[in-house]
Amino acid sequence: MENYRFLLLTLGATIIGLLSFLLLSARNKSIGSTVLVFVNSLLTTIPAIYVLGGNVIDLSIDGSAFFGAIPIRIDALSSWFILIINFTCINGAIYGIGYTKPYSNQKSNFSLHWALYPVFHLSMIWVCMLQHSMLFLIAWELMSFSSLLLVIFDYEKKNTLKAGINYLVQMHIGVVFLSIAFICVYVSVGSFDFRAIGTFFNSHSNIGLFALFFIGFGIKAGFIPFHTWLPQAHPAAPSHVSGVMSGVIVKLGIYGIFRIVTFVRHDYIIIGEVVLGISLLSGLLGIFNAAVQRNYKKMLAYCTIENIGIIGMGIGLGLMGLGNDNVFLVVAGFGGALLHSLNHSLFKSLLFFAAGSVFQQTHTKNMEKLGGLIKQMPQTAWVFLLGAIAIGGLPPFNGFISEFILYRGFLEGVKSTNFSFITLMIISLASLAIIGGLSLLAFTKSFGTIFLGKPRSTLIHQPQEVSLIMLLPKYLIIAVMLSIGIFPQFYFAIAEKSVFSVFAIDNNLASNQLPSFVSSLSLIGMYSLLFFLLIITVYIVRSGFASKHSASYNVTWGCAYSAPKASMQYTGKSFSKSLAKLVGLAITERKNYPEITSAEIFPRDRHYSSYYIDNFTTTINKVANRMVFGMNYFQFMQNGKIQMYILYGLIFIVITFLGTVFNFI
Repeated sequence: MENYRFLLLTLGATIIGLLSFLLLSARNKSIGSTVLVFVNSLLTTIPAIYVLGGNVIDLSIDGSAFFGAIPIRIDALSSWFILIINFTCINGAIYGIGYTKPYSNQKSNFSLHWALYPVFHLSMIWVCMLQHSMLFLIAWELMSFSSLLLVIFDYEKKNTLKAGINYLVQMHIGVVFLSIAFICVYVSVGSFDFRAIGTFFNSHSNIGLFALFFIGFGIKAGFIPFHTWLPQAHPAAPSHVSGVMSGVIVKLGIYGIFRIVTFVRHDYIIIGEVVLGISLLSGLLGIFNAAVQRNYKKMLAYCTIENIGIIGMGIGLGLMGLGNDNVFLVVAGFGGALLHSLNHSLFKSLLFFAAGSVFQQTHTKNMEKLGGLIKQMPQTAWVFLLGAIAIGGLPPFNGFISEFILYRGFLEGVKSTNFSFITLMIISLASLAIIGGLSLLAFTKSFGTIFLGKPRSTLIHQPQEVSLIMLLPKYLIIAVMLSIGIFPQFYFAIAEKSVFSVFAIDNNLASNQLPSFVSSLSLIGMYSLLFFLLIITVYIVRSGFASKHSASYNVTWGCAYSAPKASMQYTGKSFSKSLAKLVGLAITERKNYPEITSAEIFPRDRHYSSYYIDNFTTTINKVANRMVFGMNYFQFMQNGKIQMYILYGLIFIVITFLGTVFNFI
């Protein structure tokens, strides 16, 4: 198969591209980087499509005595995520050309940023292809480090650096867990090949090792309580990087969990229940926090956590399907999770790109300072609205399809004869419904506050619609979203085939319900198409009638009040205040207000402010602060005296020598 060559050509193309990158002017480096990402995407998309056609690419490269044989494999699971990575990174690069144009005068920073972008892209591709634990971790670290440098593009801001350091520390904590897991496998089996994980699972309890892998990959994915880097990194990063991180990099955590699940041999039920429980917590707390946020990029970050929870619910359902030998649950769970991974990468990158357009024009992330932007930025407003409809799970867009598949899977689980299993399925159904409803609330609040009404404050610059190069990727994403909503049976067939292939399920054992389920998806697609055509028809007819009449504009009726002010509008906080009170145990509001004392006969002016905190983040910060406080007692050891450092080395050598002599080591 000649496509094998395309895998190694990506490295050569990147090296040549980066060398050529040095010859480009600063303004053209964003274009050169985009071309390089497109070339690498083409070189890896071809074998990925080849594999999705029913093939497997399995290479073994001689890595000398140190690494041994290096397995490079592309199966249906790798291909699915490679295609998601390529599409999202291309759109991010195109959007980034326009987004970073105002920063082109920062030549060093601008050049480094665009030199790292194709490295970041390629590292994610190789994470999906490498199945040698040591090299996998190297690619994983390269992905984390390159993404860190992309996140801290505005490194002069204190909060940006703080978010970057927090991100780097948590990613390395994840690597510690992954390293321990891989070491356990190597010590037991004696191989760096991923297939050794399956060998380990065959002869040991699966729970402990899976827990190590789940924590390591779960930190990257953003499951609660491993999520605390997400709400800080996404708002700090440039929006084209935020879109790629939310759309893709968290999916590499999902890919890692999926990859380990393929090797699990026992304890399916207990592992599935734990994954489902953590996912329910992530989905609910993620959307609770998203609904009350007033920083629209932080709101989108919490929505990422919510959707990671939905994907995890599918993985948990699939695991329990394996434990109960229920093929329909396996396909609905894993297939729904794969499809939602694709869907989330689409509408979340779309929303981050729209949010980036708003930030570029207004220079604020606080939605309470905005309003009425639909008049100055109509295309961005409609793009954000379509993304909100999709993420809310409404037809005719793609979010409805993957959530419908999961709903159908949980409903099938209710038919079980096991009472505890039925209870868990009902709780999952209710949670998924609550998540969907609150998602609509969160985005109704965000869209209304940002784009509708009147401006709540006077901006320094008058907002206007962004350039075509920043709009083009959004239209491409919307087109793919619509294609999934209108032709869901096509995408589900690929996901279903991937599940059968990766989990080695015999098609002859497939549930009789699958054909009828695919037929129902076809009907959904047909009705979605009719609904979409109806909307287009109504719009065309309305435009035709409106063009024949002159339009008159008047102020909105304000309940007979003759002097309305912009400050009288609903704010983002007022919109979600009732919800915040209802779920006060899950999210905490902090208020800043200097109380009036009895001695103040004539009180001075006061300012009131409030904000919501993430209880997990607060707890982790308290623990970290106590650790730093404790470590400060040992500062005397780092005193800057070379003699003391030499003495430390001598003490270590003596301890090692004595330990060897007395067989302690």
